[in-house]
Amino acid sequence: MERREPLSAPRIVTAAVAVADRGGLPAVSMRGVGKQLGVEAMSLYHHVSGKEELLDLLADWVFAQIALPEAGDGWREGMTRRAASAREVLVAHPWALGLIESRSAPGPALLRHHDAVIGCLRRGGFPVRLASRAFSVIDAYVYGFALTEQTLPFDPAAVTAAGDFAANVEPLLAPYPHLAELVGELVGGGDYVFADEFGYGLDVILDELAARLARA
Repeated sequence: MERREPLSAPRIVTAAVAVADRGGLPAVSMRGVGKQLGVEAMSLYHHVSGKEELLDLLADWVFAQIALPEAGDGWREGMTRRAASAREVLVAHPWALGLIESRSAPGPALLRHHDAVIGCLRRGGFPVRLASRAFSVIDAYVYGFALTEQTLPFDPAAVTAAGDFAANVEPLLAPYPHLAELVGELVGGGDYVFADEFGYGLDVILDELAARLARA
């Protein structure tokens, strides 16, 4: 008989990730995770006190997946590395953004993450207050971009390739000339991909932070 891997908190969290990826955050329950593991829900309580602790652990798992600035990174390199990784993680796990914004009990991965980001900015010469503001504005951009990327109702490149996008939206946008101009410019060539805009927007933010750092 094949020996079953013993239960542990990390194994339970891995199962919860699989449940959330498949059914969204509402699907994460002690019973649902137990089913994913092939055990009764009561077995989980030997390792996790309940659903609230499980959600806290799941939120901390999200932060553990994000690449942190490395010791030799300049502040801009470190912020770019971390922002790009955070976006990738949040898009890969659409439930993650709402979860990390809703939890109030920080875990070790979250604390390590925040310390590493602030440390990178401080090594780059940022005063504490400006480092805090930089962290905040970068997060606002990353989280907002990831949310838009998840909820964008169409893939412009795909619908343009199908040849019917412009024809379908032209009557709808007729009363809104500025919006029609924007849509026509973006999708007219068939090569617009919203995700490709991430780096441009991040550079705008980092350019302004560099200018403010020079004045600090």
